[in-house]
Amino acid sequence: MPNEQDIYEEHVLDHYEDPYHRGELATATHGDEGKNPLCGDVIQISLRLGRDGRIEEAWFDGEGCVISQASASMLIEKIEGKTVDEAKEFTANEMLDLFGPKLTPNRQKCCLLSWRVLQSALHSPLDGNSDDDEDRPNFGGPSLVEES
Repeated sequence: MPNEQDIYEEHVLDHYEDPYHRGELATATHGDEGKNPLCGDVIQISLRLGRDGRIEEAWFDGEGCVISQASASMLIEKIEGKTVDEAKEFTANEMLDLFGPKLTPNRQKCCLLSWRVLQSALHSPLDGNSDDDEDRPNFGGPSLVEES
């Protein structure tokens, strides 16, 4: 079982204290929000997808524990500039490896919250970016809210 202090490695605290792209993205084309009902962590992810299928810009916002907020920052930094397909292929195990420290199953849920929201956000065009806009890729799919 991991020691509680082991999860607070320097790179984790760096992402928590100085997160990458935390805030709103006014030019977002896709986005979603999710919540961990066990602990109350909330993550919102906003994406601007380019015509070439790349994630041009990615931002997150939210509230919660060090693990949920730091892992969201790490994920946003990792996926920016990637193709939508690359982001879709990024697995939960890769997310846990990206975070670093070994986590208990309950803590893994905190870490994977941003990953789940990202997977949903890729399929969730925002108002004004409807599926009938043929110049943009179509990523229709259920949101986290629809799946609950």
